[in-house]
Amino acid sequence: MATIAMDSSSSSLLYPPPEVPKKLHDENRQKLLKHLRENLDSSSRPLHGFVLLQGGEEQTRYCTDHEDLFRQESYFAYLFGVREPGFYGAIDVNTGNSILFAPRLPSEYAVWMGEIKPLSHFKEVYTVTMVHYTDEITEVLNNQYHVSGKPLLFLLHGLNTDSKNFCKPATFEGIEKFETDLKTLHPILTECRVLKSKLELSVIQYANDISSEAHIEVMRKTKPEMKEYQMESIFLHHTYYYGSCRHCSYTCICATGDNSSVLHYGHAAAPNDRTLRDGDMALLDMGAEFHFYGSDITCSFPVNGKFTSNQRLIYNAVLDAHDDVISTMKPGVNWVDMHKLAEKTILESLKKGSLLVGDVDEMMVERLGSVFMPHGLGHLMGLDTHDPGGYLKGAERPKEAGLRSLRTSRDLMEGMVITVEPGCYFIDALLIPAIDSLKTSKFFNREAITKFRGFGGVRIESDLYVTSDGCVNMTKVPRKIEDVEAVMGGAPWPVKKSVFENGGS
Repeated sequence: MATIAMDSSSSSLLYPPPEVPKKLHDENRQKLLKHLRENLDSSSRPLHGFVLLQGGEEQTRYCTDHEDLFRQESYFAYLFGVREPGFYGAIDVNTGNSILFAPRLPSEYAVWMGEIKPLSHFKEVYTVTMVHYTDEITEVLNNQYHVSGKPLLFLLHGLNTDSKNFCKPATFEGIEKFETDLKTLHPILTECRVLKSKLELSVIQYANDISSEAHIEVMRKTKPEMKEYQMESIFLHHTYYYGSCRHCSYTCICATGDNSSVLHYGHAAAPNDRTLRDGDMALLDMGAEFHFYGSDITCSFPVNGKFTSNQRLIYNAVLDAHDDVISTMKPGVNWVDMHKLAEKTILESLKKGSLLVGDVDEMMVERLGSVFMPHGLGHLMGLDTHDPGGYLKGAERPKEAGLRSLRTSRDLMEGMVITVEPGCYFIDALLIPAIDSLKTSKFFNREAITKFRGFGGVRIESDLYVTSDGCVNMTKVPRKIEDVEAVMGGAPWPVKKSVFENGGS
């Protein structure tokens, strides 16, 4: 097994990263075609026309000529796997032929940006039927269309229920010469993304493996008096140096002390810049992206490597919720019920630890769990950290506190990848009103709860894929307190190398 040394204290069992099979995106196209044709056939519509997607464009920083590092639009990446900007992609519904349209680059591109690749290069690399230039879209699609009348284009347009933004349908010069359908494609393609193939699972597993290894590296190197951004730097360096992961799935959250109660810490106004203090808990939410597919892992641990009794209480409350959910997951289980299970487990632990008093079922009725865990239990994951498809058409988002933050209300299905990320936080903005409320004040042991003001929070997050009779945890980091302390003290924690064999890992 290959290893590579970064310095005297670092290495990786995951280097070099595996090659991703070219057939991954061809399988995705075939899956879309199958479901699109079934949809058209069931509604007595003819099986002709083209799926047409527009890939992402490079963006500059405000009015400057500085180009941010490009990352492909996810639906386009799903179907074609193209890394470069400025492409379009089409699939002939009748024949199944796949067509890429590459931008026609000016000659000076070769001076500043490198070799101008011939069309044959893209045909080979992306294993499509044919490749033409983007200024030939109208001509090529008309020539490929063998039915009378205007060719029909199935364009991608629909709501992302997480961001509340709409997908941008493809547009190009000459589109008025085509019939367009803005309603059919989006729900079908989104549902294709919800259920992962074996090859997709393999890529997501590698992203988890290299991210897990990087989290362990951070654990081993974390010490009081460091800066939060140094933990972020260790993670980014490890995943890029060993795993070729140039992109992260999201902005890293490296929170210590009271910052760990800030759910989306790490943004520009809270830039991972606090100094770690002896006695702090750290909450590190970081995930690398490999070949467009992401990971999403959170580890919580004391920065000095040893849990106090209070830290043990809160950590084990969250770990029990994490493990209870995972042991219950299987096809047909509803995700809202899993969220409530996590809440109840945490509340029972807080009662056992004398922070709360009274009947836990009554606490559930009053939504006390949302005071300690205001976010949802987890979300679908794949090409995006918050993968689309969490709410089916017509499904209503729950309105109760905590539950309204859920990113899906679906029943689990075999092939889904979903995060399990319970947390317990002491957030004054939620805690003080709950302590003062006529409905919930009776549940608090005020003297005990006061000792946790400023504690921050604990979150434990793993990535699971749902199997036919349960689920598999793709995340490979220490979770039990004795294992976390051992790893932070230098004990080994090997992660087996991922390989792509027979369509799986």
